Amino acid sequence: MRLSRMLVKTYKESPKDAEVISHQLMARASMIKKSASGVYTYLPMGYRVLKKIENIVREEMNRAGAQEILMPIIQPAELWQESGRWATMGPELMRIKDRHERDFALQPTSEEVVTDIIRNEISSYKQLPLNVYQIQTKFRDERRPRFGLMRGREFVMKDAYSFHTTDESLEEEYQNMKNAYIRIFDRLGLNYRAVAADAGNIGGSTTEEFHVLASSGEDDIFYCNKCNYAANSEKAISDVKFDKSEENEKELTLVDTPNVSSIEEVSAFLNVSMDKTIKCMVYKSIFEGETTYYVALIRGDYEINEVKLKNISGAVMDLEFIDDTEFAKLGFVKGFCGTHGVTDEKFVIIADESIKNLTNAVVGANIVDKHYINANPARDLTITKYADIRMVKTGEKCSCCDGTLEVARGIEVGHIFQLGQKYAKSLNATFLDQNGKQQFMTMGCYGIGVSRVSAAAIEQNNDENGMIWPRAIAPFEIVVIPANIKDEKQNEIAENLYKAFLNDGYDTIIDDRNERIGFKFKDADLIGYPIKVVVGKGIEEGKVEVKVRKTNESFEVEIDKVQEFIKELLGKL
Repeated sequence: MRLSRMLVKTYKESPKDAEVISHQLMARASMIKKSASGVYTYLPMGYRVLKKIENIVREEMNRAGAQEILMPIIQPAELWQESGRWATMGPELMRIKDRHERDFALQPTSEEVVTDIIRNEISSYKQLPLNVYQIQTKFRDERRPRFGLMRGREFVMKDAYSFHTTDESLEEEYQNMKNAYIRIFDRLGLNYRAVAADAGNIGGSTTEEFHVLASSGEDDIFYCNKCNYAANSEKAISDVKFDKSEENEKELTLVDTPNVSSIEEVSAFLNVSMDKTIKCMVYKSIFEGETTYYVALIRGDYEINEVKLKNISGAVMDLEFIDDTEFAKLGFVKGFCGTHGVTDEKFVIIADESIKNLTNAVVGANIVDKHYINANPARDLTITKYADIRMVKTGEKCSCCDGTLEVARGIEVGHIFQLGQKYAKSLNATFLDQNGKQQFMTMGCYGIGVSRVSAAAIEQNNDENGMIWPRAIAPFEIVVIPANIKDEKQNEIAENLYKAFLNDGYDTIIDDRNERIGFKFKDADLIGYPIKVVVGKGIEEGKVEVKVRKTNESFEVEIDKVQEFIKELLGKL
């Protein structure tokens, strides 16, 4: 490929809405072009990266025994209604109508469609197990699309679905897929980690996420410094003992706390530590027109884990905060919230285990500028149930060993699930067993965010000059740069090397543009080719410069030895 023929225009400045480095650099290097909020066109450089990621994913999925198919982007609402997810997916599900007013969804995932296919094609246990996958465009109507390809409304994903006769068969395929994912991310050249995760709207029991580790990641990954335990913040647990104090219970007392509404302010005003305070939060969940209210109580020095809270509460839809008007109508006072006057007939009141053994704590009184002191939960608070609804903290003890938990930031790029019979039962996907009896299939599903991987790779591999692509997914492995396009000898040698690298099987581009050498160097560093071969004045001594983008190492290499040198160099990348 010749750069002079390629649709590439580089920019010095980033788009104003580009918050993360991957979005900034991909836009500056003409890899992507924004069409609408969260919707992008892949220009040639970016598309080459995307296809290389796809090819690695495809090769390893095929190697693992999965079969590639391609399902429709437009999915009939009837299938989603049959599974029950038409109502529960919420506003993230993009819904459209055709000219006959029939409802459809733009696929965010394809459990319903693939289950419908398999239930009509598979009838006997002899045809199972089976694993099918696709690499396809997906849609989710994100409330706030941001971060370029990291969180868009249209994206490319590999989604696979396996069907089994037994849980044991599902477990075997789950491990097969996990091993395939390990091979994929190893080949992509990324630093990643597999962690326990929450199943979310997909459902199922066992589930793990694959995260690319990067300081700009959206997710906190907690891991043990001694054993292999790792989980995202939504799922992480720790071994913390909340022992009961030996102090005697005192009389519940109402005290003045004027203009003191936050936990930090209350703690300072009353001269008590935050671990002697109780935080109260109120949520609601709306499903099929009915609203359920949830009150969550937690020790003041902890934060509520809303995913754990939703799972414990049994809410069908996501929990959301109520506005100030509704808050007051329900009898709560903002900044002084507590369970005084609140009954569990109207609310589901869930308390974290951290407050169960508190003695003489501080809690809001549901009166402006008032708090209670000497509150003892068993005696003074209305509580429906106790559960672990807290976010873990670094330094807490691991639940699996005597190690402690540490934290890193991660970008989720893959997720594998053991779905069980959730979709098989709702969509009546059955098979005949060895005895001729009808049984429900057992399912697994396995996703990789292909387009997100490209952004995550940049977040993990960049410097002040631009992107530093892993060799396997770089738009080109080698760029050949003639320093002076008007120098016939330089051009001749550059052309010969360019053709030689292509013949050697390397993905190579030649920067034959009539531009200053400094401009070409800046573009090469911005785009992030792993190897830069510069044909300049050194040819007078029979040499060219070879520069490694990742390490900034520079070598003067004899022209007749450069092919062998490049072969050894690329073998190390």
